[in-house]
Amino acid sequence: MKTTTRIQLSLMMFLEFFIWGGWFVTMGTYLSQAFSASGGQLAMAYETQSIGAIVAPFIIGLIADRYFSAQKILGVLHLIGAVLLYQAAVAADFGTFYPYILIYMILYMPTLALVNSVAFRQMQDPSKEFASIRVLGTIGWIVAGIVIGYFGWESKNILENTFYFTAGASALLGVFSFTLPKTPPTAKGETTQIRDILGLDALAMLKDARFLVFFIASILICIPLAFYYQHANQFLNELGMEAAAAKMTLGQASEVAFMLLLPLFLKRYGIKTTLVVGMIAWAVRYILFAFGDVGEQSWMLIFGILLHGICYDFFFVSGQIYTDYKAGEKFKSAAQGLITLATYGLGMLIGFRTAGYITDQYAIAEGHDWTQIWLLPAGFSALVFLYLLFSFKNEKIQLQS
Repeated sequence: MKTTTRIQLSLMMFLEFFIWGGWFVTMGTYLSQAFSASGGQLAMAYETQSIGAIVAPFIIGLIADRYFSAQKILGVLHLIGAVLLYQAAVAADFGTFYPYILIYMILYMPTLALVNSVAFRQMQDPSKEFASIRVLGTIGWIVAGIVIGYFGWESKNILENTFYFTAGASALLGVFSFTLPKTPPTAKGETTQIRDILGLDALAMLKDARFLVFFIASILICIPLAFYYQHANQFLNELGMEAAAAKMTLGQASEVAFMLLLPLFLKRYGIKTTLVVGMIAWAVRYILFAFGDVGEQSWMLIFGILLHGICYDFFFVSGQIYTDYKAGEKFKSAAQGLITLATYGLGMLIGFRTAGYITDQYAIAEGHDWTQIWLLPAGFSALVFLYLLFSFKNEKIQLQS
């Protein structure tokens, strides 16, 4: 790959995740501070991610793969996204804010596949080249959190600035996308059926008892997972943690570290041990949150954040690898589409709704009874862990070099 192409793709990844991390992490805190939003309203705002994940395959399968170059669609979507983020920043109440963020996420979620498509098409060996470029996305997310912490937007109650500066970044990426390497449609002139777009052909994989157990566990674990994305920043700010968004980037840093350890762990211990370690880490994280504070027990909060690498990599990334392994050549793309639709779509949609409802039940004059709130997803995570532990049979999988 040419050095100029590598720089282009790296900057694309950096901006793609800088934009998302720049407002998504602190949105719950912003809505609580600016609009006194309820848990149910926070759930509505965060479940736009799930709605976007469900709609994304249609935009990619029916438009990007058939009619227009990926880099051009990427540019258009981010330019429209810049306008929507700006409108979200100036919204006067939740009722005005919600439609903008809903439309934005319906347009943003397809760009996650588009940036991958642009990157993969420029590579001769994606298995060796992709990671070094994709990691710039994680760095972009981290930098966004550091910027928020540096300017103290959380403590100053001016988190609308996150939407202003990500709107600017979205406009920048929108314009920059038109300079990216040409990535023409791959299915031009071909007939595409809805079952292909949604990956429904991969449902045949559920006849495999092991994969069925994994598939069910993946949906179930996304229910407690949603509590973290929706309420962690709000929780840390209510406790009085300084620069909470910046400290939460430690989770992304650990994600990079454990990503490097994942292949070694899979090879030595197999997929079952890897999955159950990732799953029990969610229960441990929530217990740490339940009993941690910003005083003597602040280490519990930091440790809970640092567990993100194990929580995400050892279950979700290893799950993607396992899905690819079980799919075989015939269903590889369909299987990844199905597992994404089931987890980020269905599972997290249920999770966001559940988290919002439970958080409202434990609202108190000072904020929320977070001990009780976090113990519930901790207990649910433990139950899903036990289900996987006793129902899933281990197997060795061959990793590509």
